Amino acid sequence: MINLSLSELGAALAAGQISSVELTQLFLDRCARENPRLNAFICLDQARALDAARAADAARAAGRAGPLTGIPLAHKDIFCARGWRTTCASRMLENFVSPYDAHVVGLLQDAGMVLVGKTNMDEFAMGSSNETSYFGPVKNPWDHTMVPGGSSGGSAAAIAARLVPAATGTDTGGSIRQPAALCGLSGLKPTYGVCSRYGMIAFASSLDQAGPMAKSAEDCALMLNAMAGFDARDSTSLDRPAENYTRLLGEPLAGLRIGLPREYFAAGLDAGVHAVVDAALDQFRKLGAVTVDISLPNSGLSVPAYYVIAPAEASSNLSRFDGVRYGHRAADYSDLADMYCRSRAEGFGAEVKRRILIGTYVLSHGYYDAYYLQAQKIRRLIARDFQAAFEHCDLIMGPTAPDVAFPLGAKSADPVQMYLNDIYTIAANLAGLPGMSIPCGFARGLPVGLQLVGAWFDEARMLGAAHQYQLNTDWHRAMPAGL
Repeated sequence: MINLSLSELGAALAAGQISSVELTQLFLDRCARENPRLNAFICLDQARALDAARAADAARAAGRAGPLTGIPLAHKDIFCARGWRTTCASRMLENFVSPYDAHVVGLLQDAGMVLVGKTNMDEFAMGSSNETSYFGPVKNPWDHTMVPGGSSGGSAAAIAARLVPAATGTDTGGSIRQPAALCGLSGLKPTYGVCSRYGMIAFASSLDQAGPMAKSAEDCALMLNAMAGFDARDSTSLDRPAENYTRLLGEPLAGLRIGLPREYFAAGLDAGVHAVVDAALDQFRKLGAVTVDISLPNSGLSVPAYYVIAPAEASSNLSRFDGVRYGHRAADYSDLADMYCRSRAEGFGAEVKRRILIGTYVLSHGYYDAYYLQAQKIRRLIARDFQAAFEHCDLIMGPTAPDVAFPLGAKSADPVQMYLNDIYTIAANLAGLPGMSIPCGFARGLPVGLQLVGAWFDEARMLGAAHQYQLNTDWHRAMPAGL
């Protein structure tokens, strides 16, 4: 059961081969056994999960089941869920229990999915390795000495270790795609605005986007069908007709034009990763796709632009955490100003403080025009590069990350090297484009991800291409040894 796809699990539930209670208990038992080694979950709740599973079984017996009814999942601990601790992996929110559901959480609950727990992450989604969590680093199931990627590393590790069949993540600069690549699974960042950000604790509001993580592209499409939708409570949510994101899964790839950015295959890309990605592209050609060389000339500026814009927005969003109404409050202080200072100093970790300081600096008088305004201009140039590229291709492909998973602690002392791990993923966030990562092989015994980027609102085509590739390869079925 643990290796079945979401559609296969749904079929098994519909046929009565297993009940939701039995399926949920199966995954809860795996969580109890494996999570102490992986640290993928911040909190698990067996009683609540089994209650939800019983409700799902009752709905199925009453004929009210949908394709996802009764299937367990996990939420990244950045999503508010009513009655659940929602910590953002920070001491600042260590004991915060949400009084409401995020829009995405509510939609997946309405779809009948069974929440088993909240997954570990980089603190306030700030990181590329899942090492900044107040609750400790997550371990990569393929090698426990390696990072799982971040910031959605807990969700990625949980799926890779078959602790849950699917999970949610968020992607601000690659935080779904990069851990999906490093853990050998499929992860999708939709077009900005397709999934509501309501109840998703904000890092960088113009970049954050919720998305599904699962073993396959088909699973991601089923999840996105349930997650997407307009929400009036989110001013950036897009009011557009509902889509069936599975509709192109059966489309052949004959004539599909795949753009290969020369900037993504230059210096800095590991030779082993390069070879695996080339082999994946050969498979797409065998399936009828054609590849064309393209250029994204401003892509090299995406990292510096991102690390001006994202910290600037973070410094504003995180100003609400001051120890007054909710969140950590220092035990000892002399006056109100001292309470603010001590509470924030104690509540935030080093990476969060670093980004708040950078963001405050670039927004300050005298530096706004020199840094923040220039970064926004570069952002526009990057979007125009993609717009021009899509005149010559239907999808853009390349490596998701420049290398495979690296050892825990290897880049902790060098923030710039850590930031460069997202060099291929950040541009899609700056442009608001959909992107996904799918497994395409191994280098040095660790998973390699292939990144697909589509035009705005072209998720269905992207998912269809990924699905056809996965019908003809087995990389997405690979499972870490010893689990």
